Amino acid sequence: MAEATKKILVVDDEPDAVEFVTEILSDLEGVSVISAADGVEGLEKAKTEGPDLIVLDVQMPKKDGFSMFSDLKQDPVTKDISVIMLTGVTARMGLKFSAEDMGEYMGAEPEAYIEKPIDPGALLQAAKKILGTG
Repeated sequence: MAEATKKILVVDDEPDAVEFVTEILSDLEGVSVISAADGVEGLEKAKTEGPDLIVLDVQMPKKDGFSMFSDLKQDPVTKDISVIMLTGVTARMGLKFSAEDMGEYMGAEPEAYIEKPIDPGALLQAAKKILGTG
């Protein structure tokens, strides 16, 4: 098996969601997937592991996805890491967000914004595009 050349960090407090996303992304050749259970752990791993891509849930304990995203973009070590935001906010609360909305509000946009329940094809396509693997 070829050594992984790209690293993806999945940050979500729901173990089933982490497992599901990891399974989808494992289909990408040359990619290793690591995970974190909340935004605090996610920030630490982003700094120490240097992932090429972070798949980031919005609603989490300790530090939500928006706060983690903001912290990532303000830190010179992590500011250039690509981010895919995942959210079930629209389904749960009826609030609609987009990458453009985040850009206007936070001054930076994630590379993609995907609603839960996750469409595996959409996630895989976004990750391939960001990582340049297809």
